[in-house]
Amino acid sequence: MQWQQVREQFPNQFVLLSILDFREEDDKKIVTDVAPIRAVAQKDANREFFNAKAGCLVYHTSNEECIIHLRRDPLMRVRRGS
Repeated sequence: MQWQQVREQFPNQFVLLSILDFREEDDKKIVTDVAPIRAVAQKDANREFFNAKAGCLVYHTSNEECIIHLRRDPLMRVRRGS
Protein backbone atom coordinates (compact mmCIF):
# COMPACT_ATOMS: atom_id res chain seq x y z
CA MET A 1 0.00 0.00 0.00
CA GLN A 2 1.25 3.48 -0.80
CA TRP A 3 1.78 5.99 2.02
CA GLN A 4 -0.97 8.27 0.69
CA GLN A 5 -3.46 5.41 0.96
CA VAL A 6 -2.44 4.83 4.59
CA ARG A 7 -2.94 8.55 5.29
CA GLU A 8 -6.47 8.35 3.87
CA GLN A 9 -7.34 5.18 5.78
CA PHE A 10 -5.86 6.38 9.12
CA PRO A 11 -6.18 10.19 9.10
CA ASN A 12 -4.17 12.14 11.70
CA GLN A 13 -3.03 9.22 13.83
CA PHE A 14 -0.05 7.03 14.60
CA VAL A 15 0.11 3.75 12.68
CA LEU A 16 2.29 0.68 13.15
CA LEU A 17 3.61 -0.21 9.69
CA SER A 18 5.48 -3.07 8.13
CA ILE A 19 7.94 -1.64 5.60
CA LEU A 20 7.72 -3.55 2.34
CA ASP A 21 9.87 -1.36 0.07
CA PHE A 22 11.98 1.79 0.25
CA ARG A 23 14.70 3.69 -1.55
CA GLU A 24 17.70 5.49 -0.08
CA GLU A 25 18.68 9.03 -0.98
CA ASP A 26 21.64 10.58 0.82
CA ASP A 27 20.90 10.21 4.53
CA LYS A 28 17.22 9.31 4.07
CA LYS A 29 15.29 6.09 3.68
CA ILE A 30 12.13 6.97 1.73
CA VAL A 31 9.47 4.35 2.38
CA THR A 32 7.48 3.62 -0.79
CA ASP A 33 5.38 0.58 0.11
CA VAL A 34 3.95 -0.42 3.50
CA ALA A 35 1.46 -2.78 5.09
CA PRO A 36 -0.42 -1.08 7.92
CA ILE A 37 -0.70 -3.35 10.95
CA ARG A 38 -2.87 -1.22 13.23
CA ALA A 39 -3.50 2.27 14.56
CA VAL A 40 -1.60 3.20 17.71
CA ALA A 41 -3.03 5.44 20.44
CA GLN A 42 -1.03 8.64 20.91
CA LYS A 43 -0.31 7.77 24.56
CA ASP A 44 1.27 4.46 23.43
CA ALA A 45 3.16 5.74 20.37
CA ASN A 46 6.56 6.21 22.03
CA ARG A 47 6.55 2.77 23.66
CA GLU A 48 5.34 1.12 20.43
CA PHE A 49 8.02 2.94 18.44
CA PHE A 50 10.85 1.61 20.58
CA ASN A 51 9.34 -1.90 20.78
CA ALA A 52 8.69 -2.24 17.04
CA LYS A 53 10.25 -5.31 15.44
CA ALA A 54 12.85 -5.01 12.69
CA GLY A 55 11.21 -3.90 9.48
CA CYS A 56 8.36 -2.17 11.33
CA LEU A 57 7.84 1.47 12.18
CA VAL A 58 5.40 3.69 14.07
CA TYR A 59 4.73 6.85 12.05
CA HIS A 60 2.15 9.64 12.13
CA THR A 61 -0.08 10.14 9.11
CA SER A 62 0.13 13.95 9.33
CA ASN A 63 3.47 13.58 7.50
CA GLU A 64 3.15 13.92 3.73
CA GLU A 65 5.92 11.40 3.12
CA CYS A 66 7.18 8.46 5.14
CA ILE A 67 10.87 9.28 5.54
CA ILE A 68 13.38 7.80 7.96
CA HIS A 69 16.41 9.98 8.56
CA LEU A 70 19.49 7.79 8.85
CA ARG A 71 21.98 8.76 11.53
CA ARG A 72 25.58 7.89 11.25
CA ASP A 73 27.18 6.84 14.52
CA PRO A 74 27.42 10.15 16.41
CA LEU A 75 29.93 8.68 18.84
CA MET A 76 32.37 7.55 16.17
CA ARG A 77 35.39 9.82 16.06
CA VAL A 78 37.17 10.43 12.82
CA ARG A 79 40.89 10.92 13.15
CA ARG A 80 42.05 13.77 11.01
CA GLY A 81 45.43 13.71 9.28
CA SER A 82 48.53 14.10 11.47
